[in-house]
Amino acid sequence: MDPETAFPDVAAELAGAGVVSGKMFGHPALKLNGKVFACEFYGAMAFKLGRETTVHAEALLLPGAVLFDPSRQDRPFQDWVEVPAASADQWPMLAQASLDHLVNEAR
Repeated sequence: MDPETAFPDVAAELAGAGVVSGKMFGHPALKLNGKVFACEFYGAMAFKLGRETTVHAEALLLPGAVLFDPSRQDRPFQDWVEVPAASADQWPMLAQASLDHLVNEAR
């Protein structure tokens, strides 16, 4: 997947599930019912996966993946994983997992 078009492609794939594009910290984000579950951030994508989930642990194993720290001041969001463009081929799966986590969290 081309990192330049990855975010719009992921957004388009999830649009049928009611996902809309918005902003988080001034960056493109994916939302469902007003809640952000993924965002583009300086060429990477961050996903809210839930710190206790298997997919969260697996995402952190991707090369260059880290806990998402939008302030860059060592205050990471524990439920979020930032995945670099080098792993853009994983973004659609992670976006779906993040959406699923959001839906299950709301139940």
